[in-house]
Amino acid sequence: MRLSAPIYRLKRLARRRARVDKIALHEALDRIAREEGFAGWSLLSSRVPANAPSGAMLSRLTDGDLLLLGARPGHGKTRLGLQLLLDAAREGRRAVFFTLEYTERAAIKLIRSLDGDDQGVGGTLEIVTSDDICAAFIIRQLAGSPRGTVALIDYLQILDQQRDKPPLSLQMRSLRAFARETGIILGFISQIDRSFDPEREPMPGVRHIRLPNPVELGVFTKACFLHGGEIRLQDVV
Repeated sequence: MRLSAPIYRLKRLARRRARVDKIALHEALDRIAREEGFAGWSLLSSRVPANAPSGAMLSRLTDGDLLLLGARPGHGKTRLGLQLLLDAAREGRRAVFFTLEYTERAAIKLIRSLDGDDQGVGGTLEIVTSDDICAAFIIRQLAGSPRGTVALIDYLQILDQQRDKPPLSLQMRSLRAFARETGIILGFISQIDRSFDPEREPMPGVRHIRLPNPVELGVFTKACFLHGGEIRLQDVV
């Protein structure tokens, strides 16, 4: 069933109705879903194809989610993550890109190449390139942010590359607790191990995450994998 507008616009409309009609957001979302021919918002969002654009992925994330975004080099995981931030910004959310890989200039250039919005929403994205990026740093930077804020960390495996930083497993536990308490959505770009063989299986999975340092993958609530132009978003069980 074709929607009357992109998901992010429908969610924006629901937020407006919730304010005007003085009803809960989930009730406004369900009303919008019924107008689109679905019994409720959860059914509408679940019917969005897994390989749909990032706007569909944002609609399937809930406040407090920890998203693992994994792919082999060159398959678009960073671009998809930045598109997720752009979609969040279009909804009026705070969107922050923490990167240990890009310079600020390079990040701005990439974001501008992805931002097809005439309003230049990419200019509202916050870019943080400090070498001090770690769990404690991220928590300080995001403290006081509204629920539904989206932050992208580039990337998981180098959060503890400096010896003065806590082990990655401890950092992830801290970030999980922080996300649960604040309702902030945290996305983590991740490398895929060489054990993934596309000749044997079409898409990498959680077991293919490259982990030079131990991490309990159960801290993540959702995982998105990319390969060969296909996208798969799944719950982490």
